Amino acid sequence: MRNLKISAGAGFIVALTGEIMTMPGLPKVPAAEKIDVMPDGKITGLF
Repeated sequence: MRNLKISAGAGFIVALTGEIMTMPGLPKVPAAEKIDVMPDGKITGLF
């Protein structure tokens, strides 16, 4: 076993072995909250 990772929010422990890679977590605020449509129809907040 290479390492143990505690995922407290999910309520479990992940055992990392060999060449296993994990996916990064999501941010607390989704990017979609920064997208807006102006009155003239222009979209802001993308990229």
